[in-house]
Amino acid sequence: MLKLLITQTAILWYCSLLFIFNPSITTASVIEVNPGTETLKLALAAANPNDTLQLQNGVYSGPVIIKTSINLIGQVNTVINGDKKGRVITIDAPDVVIRNIQIEHSGIDLSEEDSGIFITKNGDRALIENNHLKQNLIGIYLKGPDDVIVINNTINGRNDLRMNERGNGIHVWNSPGSIIEKNNVQYGRDGIFVTTSNNNKFINNQFRDLRFAIHYMYTHHSEVSGNTSTDNHVGYALMYSNYLNVSGNTSKGDRDRGILFNFTNYSDIKDNIVHGHPEKCVFIYNSNFNDIHKNHFEGCNIGVHFTAGSEQNQIWNNDFINNKTQVKYVGTSFLEWSKEGKGNYWSDHTAFDLDGDNIADKPYRPNNLADQILWRHPMSKILLNSPILQVLRWSQSQFPGLHPGGVTDSTPKMEPFL
Repeated sequence: MLKLLITQTAILWYCSLLFIFNPSITTASVIEVNPGTETLKLALAAANPNDTLQLQNGVYSGPVIIKTSINLIGQVNTVINGDKKGRVITIDAPDVVIRNIQIEHSGIDLSEEDSGIFITKNGDRALIENNHLKQNLIGIYLKGPDDVIVINNTINGRNDLRMNERGNGIHVWNSPGSIIEKNNVQYGRDGIFVTTSNNNKFINNQFRDLRFAIHYMYTHHSEVSGNTSTDNHVGYALMYSNYLNVSGNTSKGDRDRGILFNFTNYSDIKDNIVHGHPEKCVFIYNSNFNDIHKNHFEGCNIGVHFTAGSEQNQIWNNDFINNKTQVKYVGTSFLEWSKEGKGNYWSDHTAFDLDGDNIADKPYRPNNLADQILWRHPMSKILLNSPILQVLRWSQSQFPGLHPGGVTDSTPKMEPFL
């Protein structure tokens, strides 16, 4: 019994000494920091792990580097100004929180990756929440950390530079497990640019006045859902990426493409809406083994531009409404765009439904010889109702051997899905 008591006493003395001399396990403190030129840098240098630096209203000078796992919390009018030099805030420690701060005026050197917030590979599990980033070259850059969360931030990039000189709102490189959610991004180059990463989620973000809302490169097993792209050049450019879940996104008023697939494979694309007169609702290039269903494509010059080299895609249960050209297919293979008796809705399909099963009594075949003449030579649309085109369409309907290949929907719907 005496031996046990001595042992317990020794343990208690050891723990007390460890608590005193090891600041990393001391109780976290909340430290008020007042605005000024050097106050933030001094507070960061003195901070212990898990401390909270509570920034008061006012302007603080950057650039600053965070090398300790701390919480950096602002108020309504807390500003960190980078004075147009480099990266305003660099996070170089895990488990850092930055919240409720206006972060502005980084440098403008793309080669140096000047950013409002730059997170290094040591910045795992950073939380960037409720901040306003403006007039930075790159808004937030994730360069190598795991499991970062970027949520509820407003990012206003540069629109005073040429497009190729601008940075992205949120730039992600090799940051597996990271989540970008409920951010509002305007101006700059791309809203989110991601490359060489996996298992990311980009959900419920808003994008406006950019080149691409979301730009994917070499990023696999990831999710793009619930986002809205408005008045950008391209909504969603998904390139060289596999196993994506692309669902519930909206493109409205984008100029060139609503959704673009380039070498995108084994992905599920569903419940997306493209409208507002882009040149092409969807462009599919060298993309294979994708399921494209329950989407709504309306009011585009071309509903789907589908190129040769795209194989084994299943396209069904989509709405194609009032597109000037529903399908532009470049190739001579025969493609079936229905699945297990479920086709698509085509607003220009003139057919009856005598048995009332909501399936047209004849297949839909875009891109017959007349259609190919129209999209290859747009001026020929003045002959749209001419006898020669009517005869050409009738001839192909009577002699299927004249059909040049292309898309057939064997069970087109009589009513739209949405």
